Amino acid sequence: MATKAKPVPDGFRTVTPYLTVNGAADAIAFYQKAFGAEVKCLVRGPDGKVAHCELQIGDSMIMMGDEFPMGHCKSPKTLGGATGGLNLYVEDVDALFNRAVAAGAKVQMPVQDMFWGDRYGKLSDPFGHEWSVATHIEDVSSAEIERRAAAAFREMSQRAQGAA
Repeated sequence: MATKAKPVPDGFRTVTPYLTVNGAADAIAFYQKAFGAEVKCLVRGPDGKVAHCELQIGDSMIMMGDEFPMGHCKSPKTLGGATGGLNLYVEDVDALFNRAVAAGAKVQMPVQDMFWGDRYGKLSDPFGHEWSVATHIEDVSSAEIERRAAAAFREMSQRAQGAA
């Protein structure tokens, strides 16, 4: 008698992001180089495009596939911008950030210490997906985050007024 399959397969969590990519094979190579991704499953369609891929980054999985003409999902390149992003927590955000940039990611926001307790930066990958990368460096209460946020927003507003 066959054993019953687990409702959530090993290695997965309840929510797993799925990326639609224009050039998934190149994206897989980029994610391996930039983020240390490991291919767990790769299925190609009859035309050689990636129909489905499962990648593990750290302890998390993402799925991806190429755009298909009959599909409803479009890549950020096709749409002209990302509709969301992924957040990646790592041990050393500076090292990962620099590795991703060396692999071809574009800096959207340099790594810096943030008011909510993370050392954090933003990148866009060559396929149009937005990645936030962070190392948690300080536990901060909600009240303290609100206080720090208000101060940070005041400072940004003052800088913007000074630049105008």
